[in-house]
Amino acid sequence: MDKKLKFVITGHVDHGKSTLIGRLLFDTNSLPDGAMEEIRKTAEMLGRKTEFAHILDHLEEEREKGITIDTAQTFFKTKKREYVIIDAPGHKEFLKNMITGASQAEAAILMVDLNEGIMEQTKRHAYILTLLGIKQLIVAMNKMDLINYSQERFEQVKKELLAFLDSIKIKPTYLIPISAFLGENVAKKSDKIKFYSGPTILEALDTFEKTKSAEEKQLIFPVQDVYDVDGKKIAAGRIESGKVSAGENVIVLPENKAITVKTVEKFLENATSASAGESIGITADDFKFERGQVIAAKEDLPTVAKTFRANVFWMSPNILKKDENLILKVATQEIPCKIEKIERRINSSSLELIGENADRLENTEVGQVIISTEKPVVIENFNEVEEMGRFVLVKDMDISGGGIIIK
Repeated sequence: MDKKLKFVITGHVDHGKSTLIGRLLFDTNSLPDGAMEEIRKTAEMLGRKTEFAHILDHLEEEREKGITIDTAQTFFKTKKREYVIIDAPGHKEFLKNMITGASQAEAAILMVDLNEGIMEQTKRHAYILTLLGIKQLIVAMNKMDLINYSQERFEQVKKELLAFLDSIKIKPTYLIPISAFLGENVAKKSDKIKFYSGPTILEALDTFEKTKSAEEKQLIFPVQDVYDVDGKKIAAGRIESGKVSAGENVIVLPENKAITVKTVEKFLENATSASAGESIGITADDFKFERGQVIAAKEDLPTVAKTFRANVFWMSPNILKKDENLILKVATQEIPCKIEKIERRINSSSLELIGENADRLENTEVGQVIISTEKPVVIENFNEVEEMGRFVLVKDMDISGGGIIIK
């Protein structure tokens, strides 16, 4: 069986994200024993009909408001492999959670309600998927049952959506008419949607490819902390990608200092090597480790720079002004920075170009920017090394923006 594939489900609020997830879990027999009975009782207590969306709404607050507040991860499997579903909120005020969830995904499903049509969040979430470099995409054209299985309405919305996606350079892998509520074209083909002969949601997911595993990539080990244990200086952190072994020659960035790993330290365990995902420590003779350093394989080094180009999604009511003081966070690095230039300022839902060489970004706007840092920072193009190509911006002690490094 293939390794787990992570995918995110996005789209406008009430377009069926949670319902689709509930249906996927139910149709693949992935619910815990007694779960549906508990959901029925809860719905009855709240005076509501039982719906598949309730499977994910574990929090009482979510049940009472009828909206998904946080990203939730859940699991199911097919004959081919296991899946991790990341459910991303649709409400505008939950964009931070949506970006956090989507940044972990290798593929995506974009939900579109055929009855309501393309909405502001549909476009905004589609743009975020491009911002995060997600290329494997299913568009689930939902609620076919509510439009009486009309091919004419389906084609109308499809034409409008494809024109928008083309404008942001997204080519969906599949575009599938479904009814998440009734389970049509989710796990089983629908006999009511006669004009469509393509795969179901599950069949389409099974065609997607796993991205290169973190373990197979180059060594990226950001130093989280430095400890002194019995006189031994240990650089501790989590290996983001690659492997490291005792005796290996590596490079410490941004100093560009060659060192030899003396020991690999694991909690309550004797070890000589470690790989991606493990939280470990390493030691080396005659070198002073510091938080924020990045230990990398000498054959394939990430970039060290003080200026780089990025796409930024601003998500704070406090306006971002050019040249104001910010904190850039990349992995364990925290470095003062400024937006040196806002080359383009874009409305993230309409994709209207608001201006070029702008002096500010406002809430939910996207900027193509040049960032300059106070001191050298270890970075990489997002599409090459995600771990070093993703960042957040802090303004007034609050995470206010996020983005990816493109050059």
